[in-house]
Amino acid sequence: MFDPQFSISSNILTYISRIESAKALIDHAALVPSWEAKFRDDAFTRTVHYGTKIEGNDLTQEQAQQVVRLEDYVDSEDVAKRTGMLARERDIQEVINYRNVIDWIDKQRSPKYNELITEKTLKTLHRLTVFKLIEEGYTGRFRDKQVVVRSAASSGVIFRPPVAVEIPYLMNDFFAWVHLPAAQAVHPLLRAAITHYQLVYIHPFIEGNGRTARAFASLMLYTLQYDFKRFFSLEQYFDSNVDAYYQALLSVQQNPGQDLTYWLEYFCYGVAIELEKIREQVQRLSRDLKLKKQLGRQVALSERQIILLELFQQQESISSDDAQKLLPQVSVDTVLRDFKDLITKGIIKKQGVTKGVTYSLLE
Repeated sequence: MFDPQFSISSNILTYISRIESAKALIDHAALVPSWEAKFRDDAFTRTVHYGTKIEGNDLTQEQAQQVVRLEDYVDSEDVAKRTGMLARERDIQEVINYRNVIDWIDKQRSPKYNELITEKTLKTLHRLTVFKLIEEGYTGRFRDKQVVVRSAASSGVIFRPPVAVEIPYLMNDFFAWVHLPAAQAVHPLLRAAITHYQLVYIHPFIEGNGRTARAFASLMLYTLQYDFKRFFSLEQYFDSNVDAYYQALLSVQQNPGQDLTYWLEYFCYGVAIELEKIREQVQRLSRDLKLKKQLGRQVALSERQIILLELFQQQESISSDDAQKLLPQVSVDTVLRDFKDLITKGIIKKQGVTKGVTYSLLE
């Protein structure tokens, strides 16, 4: 029976505490719908881009974004023609596929753990991940031959997974464990991290194991109410230092008794870092909620306008020169248009004339 070994280190406790703090703020933050949609769209694109880039995909983030946002395409060749993208068809297809994987997960509204954390779901995610990339007979099916894991950077062998004949037994043990009361007493973040590791270790499929494992771990978090409004992308953290990601995974095999503690620390630290970035953005944009209470309606603001409003909180009035110092890369005309828009929205007022003009918040 699968029985993961790990310790609840002080680092893990610290990271989980930081995550819970950020989660509470994000979960209860009321943003205008346009900002929530932007956060989710950005996270979706980053997840698709970095989730494939870590496996060696050469598309840029801008190209991945084009693929993610394109609708009604036929195949990777059609995408290349319609976007004018010069890229390998395989790279385009990988991004199309991972877009479909994340889209499938996003469509699982109010997902239930016992119904979705199953072998059937895992195989569905794999089928979507490798569509048109491998022989159809291997999509959504456990491998029947030996494979090795190679570094995307050096192409050297970094890991040899268990032999194919062991896979059905290892997978049965894993899925038996995730539904045990003892496993369900494990914190959701640790359970997702253990799931991520074990699926990568077993490497049950011919290809697409990393993407499938990361997607399945994300789905597990969603079923346990740890979706963080779907604002974040852990894939970006993994890709930021691919060697560190692989070393954290390999550390389990290198530790006595296959101890998972270091991997769990690495995983939780990544979640904490990503969520704290989002928390900072949410705290800034929560200014919209305060304005809604003041004005009796929702007000959608640009990021520049949010920055200007933060300055208004520090001093009673500001001039265009003050705004220029705050936003040195923005032209005077753009700043003046932002001021005019804030006046139109009933948020600030204008005092004085010509060079003596200043702006202040409406009471």
